Amino acid sequence: MLTLWYDRPADGADEHDAWERLALPIGNGRLGAMVFGRLGTERVALNESTLWTGGPGSKDAGNGRASGDWPVPRPGALDEVRRRIAEDGRMAPEEAARLLGNATEGDGHVPGFGAFQPFGDLLLDLGAAGVSDYRRALDLATAVASVEYTSGGARFTREYFASDPAQVVVVRVAADRPGQVSLTVRLAAGAPARAEGGRLTVRGTLDDNGLCFEGQVQVLAEGGGRTDGAGAVAVRGADAVTLVFSAGTDYAGEYPDYRGPDPHESVSARVERASARGYAALRAEHVADHRELFDRVQLNIGGYFVTPGQPSLPTDQALAAYGRGGPGDRALETLLFAYGRYLLIASSRSGSPLPANLQGLWNDSPAPPWDGDWHTNINVQMNYWPAEVTGLSECVPPLLRFVDGLRAPGRVTAATMFGASGWVVHQNTNPFGFTGVHDWPTSFWFPEAAAWLAQHVYEHYLFTGDAGYLRDHAYPLLSETAGFWLDHLAEHRGLVVSPSHSPEHGPFSAGAAMSQQIVWDLLANTVEAAEFLGVDPGYRILRALGDLDEGLRIGSFGQLQEWREDWDDPDDAHRHISHLFALHPGRRIRPCTAYGDAARVTLDHRGDGGTGWSRAWKMNLWARLLDGDRAHRLLGEQLRHSTLPNLWSTHPPFQIDGNLGTTAGIAEMLLQSHAGVVDVLPALPPAWPYGSFDGLRARGGHTVGATWQEGELVEVRLVSGHDGEVRLRNPAFLSGCRTQVPCTAEGDTAAFQASAGHAYRITVG
Repeated sequence: MLTLWYDRPADGADEHDAWERLALPIGNGRLGAMVFGRLGTERVALNESTLWTGGPGSKDAGNGRASGDWPVPRPGALDEVRRRIAEDGRMAPEEAARLLGNATEGDGHVPGFGAFQPFGDLLLDLGAAGVSDYRRALDLATAVASVEYTSGGARFTREYFASDPAQVVVVRVAADRPGQVSLTVRLAAGAPARAEGGRLTVRGTLDDNGLCFEGQVQVLAEGGGRTDGAGAVAVRGADAVTLVFSAGTDYAGEYPDYRGPDPHESVSARVERASARGYAALRAEHVADHRELFDRVQLNIGGYFVTPGQPSLPTDQALAAYGRGGPGDRALETLLFAYGRYLLIASSRSGSPLPANLQGLWNDSPAPPWDGDWHTNINVQMNYWPAEVTGLSECVPPLLRFVDGLRAPGRVTAATMFGASGWVVHQNTNPFGFTGVHDWPTSFWFPEAAAWLAQHVYEHYLFTGDAGYLRDHAYPLLSETAGFWLDHLAEHRGLVVSPSHSPEHGPFSAGAAMSQQIVWDLLANTVEAAEFLGVDPGYRILRALGDLDEGLRIGSFGQLQEWREDWDDPDDAHRHISHLFALHPGRRIRPCTAYGDAARVTLDHRGDGGTGWSRAWKMNLWARLLDGDRAHRLLGEQLRHSTLPNLWSTHPPFQIDGNLGTTAGIAEMLLQSHAGVVDVLPALPPAWPYGSFDGLRARGGHTVGATWQEGELVEVRLVSGHDGEVRLRNPAFLSGCRTQVPCTAEGDTAAFQASAGHAYRITVG
């Protein structure tokens, strides 16, 4: 079973420790909650994704400027930095920050940037005593959290879920004996709660920016009596109690004002509709909606938690026991893969107003790490690495809308900071279109972020094959993003990015590897998209692609160079592996080539340590190098050193990109499709000698499954995404292939003509 479970409530060293390490997350992409499963007073920590300080009207900003109007470096600063880099070859980050980052105050703080805010807590005073047989769980397949225990001769159950169709969070408390449920419900949020008609309402505005928020929870008792008190609703002697919560703000993702209608009517309507439907209908609808996404992928690598004659291990104990080998390890790896898909579904649904941020959807602090924002130098991109390949294309639209929404303020920054057309965003952004710079020397300058985000826009087309989307949305965005670089690239032994900074590492220079690789990826994707559409990309972009320095050089100890000059230190173990972008998520470097071998040397020297997200990236990189054993080793390192008891990934602190990147890495070990062929089991680790998967997706819109035995491919199952030839690669095809249509094998590649939507079973031999 794909279930996280524990034999005690989430009680940590302090409230934040309990929230971060032990509580269990539920979410519907807009509303999030953390379930603690406590006995005296249950805490359900609530989030609403658009509750942010900062932006227009922020007191911290000092004025009501629009988000695209952030101060920029003084006139001539960019030219001065370029000139000095051309003369000296490099510039210290602190000096570059002084010249280019003077919009801020030198401490990384940007006035008016803001931070993601917790909505508050739903508190249930239960007073359970004499408890036995306690179990707290999260069923990933149903997206329902639960608590069960025995007290006073009755078996009590609680269930919690966040419904996307109903746009509410639902909590139900019940017992197997009538009249046993008594509780008091409180809503502790940013304003006093008012109780009327069994409904608690909080309403207010954020002091910083005047953002209006409202939350309501309806208390529905089955039997017993209900009493409205001062900021609380009490129920005594009921058979069951259902709580229906919803919340909203007047945020709207539209530049430059970022304000929409008052949330009162929409919140009230959601609570009333859901309350009228009843618990059973809400639960059934929620489970069916969630499973439609979650059940698309099945993975079997021989894992199970229960050994004959032995009890099932709670998840925290299974995590502590990881590394002993056997089915328990495989079960935990399978659970972690499924958990990443669960977390993406929970934090990014098709109608979500914002994409998954550094903490997905969940936050318990008014001053969260890194403001709970979107870091665009890998983190938000990594959040969406598993989306397309694990059958969750419907979770990508919040990111696509967010990127599109950055274009208008990004044009202001491109014009004022660079004197260029197109649009740009740097390393950090917020819900209010921030596209300028922080003043943190090692992590403020990254105009390549827009080009990297554009890769996700194009990948959505490659996986879905939606020509209308490519024509109307993806290609215009790619072209505009490329337009910025056509204006901004400098001539220095080829076209280069200057100034250039390998994220969070090293000096400022011209033509750092990651900068060049990202821009090459953007221009190549734009040209390829134009070819698909049958349009002319234009002479400027074709010439730029031909003249661009690709950022691929092999250095003195056989490594892929991080900078244009050979400055790499063989003892450097920095967590960023930025110069391997062209290997993953790019597609320029292939294994078993000189550059692939150099990438391997780089990874060996950087080592397997690092933060949760860094280990996840390395797992994907080793998979691209077709080294399943090394990729699996990184998976083990992730579980042993970067995973908390509730299976959240930690930097530290908690960052969700480690979870989502790990799920992507496991998928990358099983299926790749970036090189023009569907590569089945490209990096299968020896630790998984038997297994199968179904439902993974390949570029071209194909849905793929496979079975293997003793490490050898036995069968491929494929539903074609288009009419025409399908090419599959695996060493097993050296002995031929069989399917219901003519199949030819050439070397390790099998090919056959397919029809869109038709299912094919391809066997070896």
